[in-house]
Amino acid sequence: MNWIDTHTHLYLEEFKLDLDQVIQRAKENGLVNVLLPNIDVSTIPEVDAMCRDYPEIARGMMGLHPCSVNENYQHDLDIIGQQLYSNTYIGVGEVGLDLYWDKTNFEIQKHAFITQINWAKELNLPLSIHTREATAEALQIIEALQDGSIKGIFHCFGGSIEEARRVIDLGMYLGLGGVTTYKKSNLPDILNQFGLDRIVLETDAPYLTPVPYRGKRNESAYIPIIGARIAEILSVDIREVSLITTKNAREVFKL
Repeated sequence: MNWIDTHTHLYLEEFKLDLDQVIQRAKENGLVNVLLPNIDVSTIPEVDAMCRDYPEIARGMMGLHPCSVNENYQHDLDIIGQQLYSNTYIGVGEVGLDLYWDKTNFEIQKHAFITQINWAKELNLPLSIHTREATAEALQIIEALQDGSIKGIFHCFGGSIEEARRVIDLGMYLGLGGVTTYKKSNLPDILNQFGLDRIVLETDAPYLTPVPYRGKRNESAYIPIIGARIAEILSVDIREVSLITTKNAREVFKL
């Protein structure tokens, strides 16, 4: 079985000492690609280095994470935009809105998000969208701007069934990860409602580790655990989960 981790931060400090082993474990567990969304200006060299060092599996995105949007955001966007337009990346990410940590900068978050949506439209690239406690707000923006050219993934989707329907109606995908394995997750309801047609898998490593490794560092090798849980929820063979989610990821990112 082949798998794709559509959202992972393996370039971060948490993997500095054993990245070779992390990549090897991912390959041994069927991972054919790990997709790396950028965070801010400081992480651009790490994303690029990992794509250079592991060209057989790693693919990079470029964007400014909403939690990195501050009073210097326009300067940061200038650097990230120049990087995006002058290099080969497979997506614009990680972008979006976050109302969990800080609500005071919401207006500049929105401006940064809209700017990066427009980049994605111009470059015909998919978005990897972060929406922590801001799914409704992000949907409203995407719906207003959607002209048929916006595509991508609502990363770490945690919204309602109605919000999932709106994502799918926009022609976009739901990114599901370790939360799918948690007892209090509503993702089984969403999976039973919509099936696999608009699902891609992700880890968000080193965060959101699936059961039974919850509390430890996450890594891309755990994608099959998420796939197995989804197969259990939907009462389908895990090979079907692998086939469909991998096909979806390849279509979104043109892999």
